[in-house]
Amino acid sequence: MVKLSVVAPIYNEEENIKLLHESITNAVKEKVESYEIVLVNDGSKDRSALLLDELVQQDPHVRVIHFEKNCGQTAAIYAGLKGSTGELVALIDADLQTDPRDIFKLMPYIPNMDFVNGKRVRRRDTVVKKVSSRVGNGVRNWLTGDQIYDTGCPMKLMKREVADSYYLYEGQHRFLPTLAKINGFKVVEVAVSHQERQHGVSKYGVFNRAFVGLMDAIVIGWLRKRVIRYQIKGH
Repeated sequence: MVKLSVVAPIYNEEENIKLLHESITNAVKEKVESYEIVLVNDGSKDRSALLLDELVQQDPHVRVIHFEKNCGQTAAIYAGLKGSTGELVALIDADLQTDPRDIFKLMPYIPNMDFVNGKRVRRRDTVVKKVSSRVGNGVRNWLTGDQIYDTGCPMKLMKREVADSYYLYEGQHRFLPTLAKINGFKVVEVAVSHQERQHGVSKYGVFNRAFVGLMDAIVIGWLRKRVIRYQIKGH
């Protein structure tokens, strides 16, 4: 088992793949004794698959998972979590709006916490994205009964046992901190940096950020109220 797995879903990010690899490598290579980079190609239609295969040939730290067709962000994240082997697992997006160096802002909170969620306090997004994200987070917290400031932040760090505890359904990547709490783990949020996207275009708009997750939030709230907690009396 390696010390750290860095997992990123990839969908039509040909302009960012080499930069992503360089950014992750430069961030972690001198900071941890062993690491892997797990890149999940979610059925990309551009040159992403070719570029990812080239990385595998060039760098033994890189592992690639290719989907036969586009299955969505939840599936890509889930496959990356389950396909990783790290004692710790970091999640980031491929668009380089979050900085892999911030993994080490989160790491000091381990092992006292099981899951550390990044919190984008100075977002470099359009006003529409900022508003839709704020609305989406507010609605999710209201429906789930949780208090997560930025559940959609791509930067997350978790222990292996948290990653192994997940069984995700479509759309539930938006609720990873809350699901970790439901599974009995300790969660904290930590401020991370945020940058403008330099290449490519966002795959997520106002509708799927703010409203598509409404029914999912209702389900998560229902599950949270029905968590089984018990202690066995000692003999």
